[in-house]
Amino acid sequence: MESETTPLLSQSADADVYDRFSSGRKRCLLEKYPLAYVFPSAFASGSFVPCVPEVAADLNTTGTVVKQVISWNERSLEYFADYSLDGRQPIYYSSLPLLCLGSLASALSRTVTELAISRAIQGFGAGSVMSVGAATISDIYRIEERGTAMGIYFGAVLLGPALAPLAGGLASTYASWRVMQLILFGMALAALFAIIAFLPETNHPGTRGIDKLLAQEEAEGRTGGWRFVILNPFQSLTLLKSLNIFLIVLAGTFTLVTEYVLLIPLSYTVGIRYGLTTPAWIGACFLPAGLGNVIGAPLAGRLADKALINGRKRRGGEWYPEDRLRATLPGALILLPMSVLIFGLTAQFVNGKAGLIIILFCLLANGIGVDVVLSPSGTYTVDIMHDRSAEVMAASTAFRNTFCAITSAAVLPSIKAIGIVATNTIFALMGWLTFILIVIVIKYGRQLRDWIDMRYTVNICDS
Repeated sequence: MESETTPLLSQSADADVYDRFSSGRKRCLLEKYPLAYVFPSAFASGSFVPCVPEVAADLNTTGTVVKQVISWNERSLEYFADYSLDGRQPIYYSSLPLLCLGSLASALSRTVTELAISRAIQGFGAGSVMSVGAATISDIYRIEERGTAMGIYFGAVLLGPALAPLAGGLASTYASWRVMQLILFGMALAALFAIIAFLPETNHPGTRGIDKLLAQEEAEGRTGGWRFVILNPFQSLTLLKSLNIFLIVLAGTFTLVTEYVLLIPLSYTVGIRYGLTTPAWIGACFLPAGLGNVIGAPLAGRLADKALINGRKRRGGEWYPEDRLRATLPGALILLPMSVLIFGLTAQFVNGKAGLIIILFCLLANGIGVDVVLSPSGTYTVDIMHDRSAEVMAASTAFRNTFCAITSAAVLPSIKAIGIVATNTIFALMGWLTFILIVIVIKYGRQLRDWIDMRYTVNICDS
């Protein structure tokens, strides 16, 4: 085990692994990759939300049932793939066809069962692409640049959730909710062809599982021939044994929950309360949250890089990866819990245009807060486990989304049972708990890494 009496991240002459791509090529990948490849996946998670009443009427069921189908199946089966064996490209090659199939099947669904199966396939394809995308960006940027790059990446990716509800609402209002799924099918198909034509393999040379396996066989004098490799689809979840990763993933989970408690029941809490009767208007109410995501991600990424660099200066050149997490504290302490609390109080007690304006500002503040927490947190887990960066993103996304799926299904019944003020107060407390968990990791990060040997990244060139 690497000793934690020395910096976790140290200087190395081998940092030229990040010079494989020119700055122009990196910028091109960073700007175009999220929009071309991940955008369809991001759209898949939000296009249904404003259409719930129409989907329920079309399939002869209730809005609660449709919400549960969406909550469970838009989320995380993403850990059912081996992200480390063959590199990044095979994940895209296998996931995007599933996204195509799931979107087409969703458009053709005639029963709730068919929709549930189709959404599971769609969620499988979308989740894998989203998880490996952050790892792709981390492959090409050094640690002191990575926060900014990941912030830009998440900001571009989150244009999808910002626009998806509006697009889904417009499609449902002026055509059918099925039309949006057919559009998603076309977007995913175009992304697949673009991946095949333009996206290079970004994994660091010699770090793929297959590279290590072949090197081991060569050292043992065994070369050539076919070989069977047994893949454990749940292997990435073993990374949650790391207390650092688990606490940050748990904090990220509570962060997302504060967003879901506002967005999932929006058609009922805001639509009915303020007389927004069409899916298009309800979809438009999602824009402030999406705009907040787009603003918060790049801002948080830049602040996280500055916090990391300033921390290094204070320590005389020693890298301490937990410094990056300091950028999350304002979002976790103020923006997340206060936006949820004020939203609930406003929806209960403030009528008319004034109430709607306050609620839209709460959605904007929550959107900023969510990404101020999630962007540096995700980059931090990649920093300390770069050799398994895609796996750590998959494990964290799987855990978060599974928990959020359960929570999302309970939001509307909770509002009906105890009211929106009490429900939002409970979820605001989760926002403050996020702050506490992150402070623990910042303060005791080194000791937590010593607790269990997870083969953390030790050289800056490896991270």
